[in-house]
Amino acid sequence: MTPTPETLRRWRLLLGSAAEPPGGPSLGDHDLGMDQALEQLYDGEEGQSGGLGASSPKVARWLGNIRKYFPTTVVQIMQEDAIERLGLAELLLEPEVLSQAEADVHLVSTLLTLNRAIPAKTRVTARLVVRKLVDQLLKKLTQPTRQAIQGALSRGLRNTRPKMREIDWHRTIRAYLHTYLPEHKTIIPEKLIGYGRRQSSLKDVVLCIDQSGSMAASVIYASIFGAVMASMPAVSTRFVVFDTAGVDLTEELNDPVDLLFGTQLGGGTDIHKALRYCEDQITRPSDTVMVLISDLEEGGDQRHMIATAKRLAESGVQLITLLALSDEGQPYYSHRYAAQFAALGIPVFACTPNQFPDLMAAALAKRDLHLWARGQGIKMERASANQT
Repeated sequence: MTPTPETLRRWRLLLGSAAEPPGGPSLGDHDLGMDQALEQLYDGEEGQSGGLGASSPKVARWLGNIRKYFPTTVVQIMQEDAIERLGLAELLLEPEVLSQAEADVHLVSTLLTLNRAIPAKTRVTARLVVRKLVDQLLKKLTQPTRQAIQGALSRGLRNTRPKMREIDWHRTIRAYLHTYLPEHKTIIPEKLIGYGRRQSSLKDVVLCIDQSGSMAASVIYASIFGAVMASMPAVSTRFVVFDTAGVDLTEELNDPVDLLFGTQLGGGTDIHKALRYCEDQITRPSDTVMVLISDLEEGGDQRHMIATAKRLAESGVQLITLLALSDEGQPYYSHRYAAQFAALGIPVFACTPNQFPDLMAAALAKRDLHLWARGQGIKMERASANQT
């Protein structure tokens, strides 16, 4: 069977210029531009500058070209490959390079890792890139998070004598549609349905996030969710990040960009110290959901880490361990400590950002998280035989 021109074109782009047929180029100008962008990245030796060199203007043009020739999802992959293969991390600290980059989780993770090294001339541009990603994630995740959490909390409330500002008109109208009087164009509600107590928090949420390098995406997504929950009066949210020391960034929750720049990705891990700090902040254990987001690669006091986790769970705190909060595959984590946490009855699993709002709703409503995870197709960590 003779291959079609489209098949030949695809193979040519895949194999590179070495597959150029005799008699001249088979690609048009647009395809040649795509081919050159791919060749500059993938035809050089890994770890070397390849066809991009170390010139900032050259890299900036390349970043602009790939946005011209490829869809956003492909651009993000190529950016990530360029940072890894060609060592472009330092060049991302050049304003003209950074301004051409596509804002995504991997790029922002790199910027946050280099946070302390970003020169003054690039800091404004770096914040704009981070702001762009934050705005994208807020637009995507705010409404599902609010709806899930408000739904979970409102089911546990019944305000039968609401004040005017507390009336839930949508629920009231739906409940009494059968009383509609056409001649008066109105309904006759027997009772007004209220939102419940809005003046004080109903639940406390503590997000305790490992900021070691492998948890970069989790830190970014957790910051977004923390900011959304902090804006909800019915939930009191605390946000703590840690490596070998913990930092309470709760006061920064009003601006996720400041929150992210307050983190420092990379370094060691002392989970026990972070758990102890959070334990000291908890005043209503039975009304508290604590989410530990970590790969559990403890570098501190391992025995006391388990003891503190056990104490938290026994106090009434609903403690959840997320091994990752990202769109990526199975995370790398300590199976040993994950199994020990699971033996304490603490749910241990990874979840995607799209699943997190429903997870929080289930936790706040005190539903069985093992059943919830099964319904989501999530595999939970099991306690090993010698730990049960």
